[in-house]
Amino acid sequence: MGLATPADPVRTDPVRTRLVAAGAAVVTIGAGLGLRAVATGDVAKYGGDALYTVLLYALVVLAAPRVTPLTAAGSALTVSWAVEFSQLTEAPAELSRRSAVARLVLGSTFNPPDLVWYAVGAAVGWLVHSAAGSGNAKSARRTMKSLILGRRE
Repeated sequence: MGLATPADPVRTDPVRTRLVAAGAAVVTIGAGLGLRAVATGDVAKYGGDALYTVLLYALVVLAAPRVTPLTAAGSALTVSWAVEFSQLTEAPAELSRRSAVARLVLGSTFNPPDLVWYAVGAAVGWLVHSAAGSGNAKSARRTMKSLILGRRE
């Protein structure tokens, strides 16, 4: 498992990293619920897919605070894809019929484009984590701003 090097001050303080990851998870959940409340159609569907993987990314970092961005992205993407491919069976659909939480976590129907949007979420997590890990707060803020506004500065 790729761990940060001692020269990487952001990821060598596991308490700080866990606090940031927990905050990111809470913000991501809020963004996902907000998106579901205000958006419809493809924006809500695929934006939610990307945010699902961003949440998993934050949870990976929360559990293993010294993980490298690439390993965290790969782990989050693997779990996202595993959940999506499990939808080829009847189990997630059956659980989703019984529970709203299961429906949010497991989904119910396999949809190939979801795989692409999970990769987008993993890439966003990797990008933000890498920028934050560079020790350059200005770069991290610029990266976040461009992601939110959808443009390069």
